[in-house]
Amino acid sequence: MFHAVLDTNVLVAALRSRRGASFELLRLLGEGRWQLHISTALLLEYEEITNREIQHLWLNPDRVQDVLDALCASAQEHAISFLWRPFLNDADDDFLLELAVAAGTPYIVTHNVRNFAGVERFGIQVLTPAETLLKLQSSK
Repeated sequence: MFHAVLDTNVLVAALRSRRGASFELLRLLGEGRWQLHISTALLLEYEEITNREIQHLWLNPDRVQDVLDALCASAQEHAISFLWRPFLNDADDDFLLELAVAAGTPYIVTHNVRNFAGVERFGIQVLTPAETLLKLQSSK
């Protein structure tokens, strides 16, 4: 099974359009083709950003919490007991790296690949949603 941490920008992209790779990743999560890993910090960021962007989403605002609940139900949660801050150029992304390491997951999926320069030192590969879909299709 494919294991990954999903950056908030991918979730927001999926909720803005049902046509892109980000939406397809969320759809496939419901089919059990890949495992999402989250932490409390990431879930709180998902909530904050989706609520801030709610007027730009295709989804009815009343249903956003349902999507977050579904993500939580299918995700594996991890507690982070170490911090390596700052490591990345964008300090707001450090907690994603910490989650990926704590979860032992080899992938971070994001639209901002450049923000994660250097994570290969931790055995982590950064993929776009489209690259992730290709990997999922090739592993069928």
